[in-house]
Amino acid sequence: MSRSEGSESQVFTINLGRAWLTPQYKRTDRVMNIIRDFAKKHIKTDDIRIDQDLNRQVWKTGRRNPPRKIRVKIIKDEDGTAVISLYEVAKTESEESKSEEEEKNSDATSSDTKQI
Repeated sequence: MSRSEGSESQVFTINLGRAWLTPQYKRTDRVMNIIRDFAKKHIKTDDIRIDQDLNRQVWKTGRRNPPRKIRVKIIKDEDGTAVISLYEVAKTESEESKSEEEEKNSDATSSDTKQI
């Protein structure tokens, strides 16, 4: 847990498997409630905000097929408001350069096979 400027930030992996106990047409609604209840329990606040990117990620596959688990970052402000957002792993510079080199190599090999 890191503290900066009066806010707390924590990363959690939330198991959403309980949503499969509900009817298919209510699963994603149940997932959103599970996420909200999880934050209330672990952050101990009632003022919960769900980030738009997290909402889109959950609803991406529709109402009947939400994800089984999701990795989130919860930030609690000094006024007690908690914001739940998707957790994104930051790539280091060495990882980025490796991925760029792999892309160049795959492009070069694919162009060689086209010419043959």
